[in-house]
Amino acid sequence: MNLTVAELTATVLTIKGATCLSVSHNVSHSPKVNGLVAAKVGIKSSLFLWRIVSFFIVFSIWELAGRADISLAFPPFSEVTVAFVEMLLSGEFTAAYADSLPPLLTGLCITIIGGVIIGISIGLVRSAEWFIMPLLIIFQTAPVSALIPMLTYIYGISDTAKVVAIVILGMPLVALNSYKGIQATNPSLLEMSKSFLASRSATIVFVILPSAKKMIFAGLRLGVSGAFIGIVLAELLITPTGIGDLITYNRFIARYDKMFATIVSILAVAGLTLSVMRFIEDWLFPSEKNE
Repeated sequence: MNLTVAELTATVLTIKGATCLSVSHNVSHSPKVNGLVAAKVGIKSSLFLWRIVSFFIVFSIWELAGRADISLAFPPFSEVTVAFVEMLLSGEFTAAYADSLPPLLTGLCITIIGGVIIGISIGLVRSAEWFIMPLLIIFQTAPVSALIPMLTYIYGISDTAKVVAIVILGMPLVALNSYKGIQATNPSLLEMSKSFLASRSATIVFVILPSAKKMIFAGLRLGVSGAFIGIVLAELLITPTGIGDLITYNRFIARYDKMFATIVSILAVAGLTLSVMRFIEDWLFPSEKNE
């Protein structure tokens, strides 16, 4: 294909113009983008540093308090760390969590699915709110540690009692947070959906649920925290099995270093689970995080 001199000149000028525009656009925006990225990296680094410092301060105070002979039942952090490694290598933690995880996971599934469904239902249906909301408030404020022994008389010493204890502690938190998220929907969004003649189901799916997703996910994290509390209370008060058995047995034989190591393992597993859920939340809803 042959091109004239004028056509070649026009083509070169066009390419140069586009290149200049692209370069100027990148130059004008790249410092701003780089600044935002650097600021986010700096914030994350400072938060991580402060977390490390806070852990170091807590563990240092724990070590000093344990060395001060406050009580024989309060060992130093260094002895707890040694006991933690020993129990991890000996398989004590593996056997204990193998007994505790099945009822914990079962209770978590019931808590998450049931809590979200109940919360959304009472948020959308006024009659359901009048009927279920008082029950949720009662279960949230009731002394669960006093209710757990009653579960023994109803369900006996079995995993069913543990699952019920987990559901009692976790489901009200998930349901109430889901309800609050539904109720906190922006009224202007609801009016806009009405103006566009959206159906009730379309409004729920495309307006109400996306608006409530952050609150619902926050309720899931609270439900997970309640589930861990429920499984520990159930195994301490109902049946000495799993992770609760490690705490009870080591307390009876005065191995307080192993008792505290077991408690630290529970806190570590719960903290890791909540961190994973927070990561999943930031991955699923990146727009709210970056705005």
